[in-house]
Amino acid sequence: MYDITVIGGGIVGLATALKIKEQSPHLKVLIIEKEHEVAMHQTGHNSGVIHSGLYYKPGSLKAINCIKGYKMLIDFAEKEGIPYDLCGKIVVATRPEQVSILDGLYERGKQNGLTGFKMLDAAGLREYEPHVQGIKGFFVPQTGIINYKVVCEKYAEKFQKLGGQINMGQRVIEIRQSDNLSMVITAQNYFETKLVINCAGLYSDKVAQFTQQTPIDLRIIPFRGEYFEIKPEKQYLVKNLIYPVPDPNFPFLGVHFTRMIGGGVEAGPNAVLAFRREGYKKLDIHARELWKTLTWPGFQKVAAKYWRTGLGEMYRSFSKAAFTKALQELIPEIQESDLIPGGAGVRAQACDRSGGLLDDFSIIERPNAINVCNAPSPAATSSLSIGQTVAELALKRF
Repeated sequence: MYDITVIGGGIVGLATALKIKEQSPHLKVLIIEKEHEVAMHQTGHNSGVIHSGLYYKPGSLKAINCIKGYKMLIDFAEKEGIPYDLCGKIVVATRPEQVSILDGLYERGKQNGLTGFKMLDAAGLREYEPHVQGIKGFFVPQTGIINYKVVCEKYAEKFQKLGGQINMGQRVIEIRQSDNLSMVITAQNYFETKLVINCAGLYSDKVAQFTQQTPIDLRIIPFRGEYFEIKPEKQYLVKNLIYPVPDPNFPFLGVHFTRMIGGGVEAGPNAVLAFRREGYKKLDIHARELWKTLTWPGFQKVAAKYWRTGLGEMYRSFSKAAFTKALQELIPEIQESDLIPGGAGVRAQACDRSGGLLDDFSIIERPNAINVCNAPSPAATSSLSIGQTVAELALKRF
């Protein structure tokens, strides 16, 4: 018997459980995770960027939690001795039609409370990144890099020191609910609990459906982001982080360059439909999951709207030359031979029935459950703030 059971050992689940135990040490809190380590999926496959809050609509959950979570994450890293580097990034317009979008992004950053921005002309951009080609851009000092797997391991350690319990290798297959209790059933065991908190990431919609009788009105659509690494002798081309102006009609940031906290430089990611929810390779296919994606009315509307952009992303996935060409818009010197295949991550993107790709974090409350149903980037940066938000919702019930 537990007071609270958190489903999912990624960064949001761990941060939520930690915040609950910090505020209410007497509560019996369990995390169940289907893998045998924490942070095995979205958290463990991201590029390790500490986001500043630049891109998000002022007043949105993303903006509020990113800016608050950024400060909490830096404080946590300082206190726990986790390496990080606030190296800053530049955002670069390479074509005249991007300048108005760049200017709007600059204003949005100011509305979100960011300071220390520097607007840059072409020469100013080269002072920060000598090999960049751009006509205008700006520098964001708040952006940084960190290893989120290390952050998660520290969250887990501190949670357990406070008396929290983590059970690995427990895949949830059903949740049975009565008036005051839920029984969380896994492939190996069952756990009675007063409250379920669903932080299941790529499977958050399936777990949310277990907590209610009526059909849930959203579906997680998995998008794979593939990276290349720059070979060591060409890493001098990138000093820190270089981002393009995002396409306002597509909900991803575009391919960019990221220096890693452990060394090396990544280039990417693209954004292609994954054929299974944990499909990290091009040929990873789960027929039932793919069918459920393709037949979801919302996805069909997304595909109709973004088919041209989607085809371009898919082409880049299979063509290294096309991927290189996209990178050359920012750094013309980069060559196809400079790129070594890297890793990939899968983003859990919630899509509603009408074809809306949810841009903001989504938290859905039920009588016996709290479902975190959309927590894509910048969830890692925001994790302690999201965890605090969900903890407060949970603790109101005790």
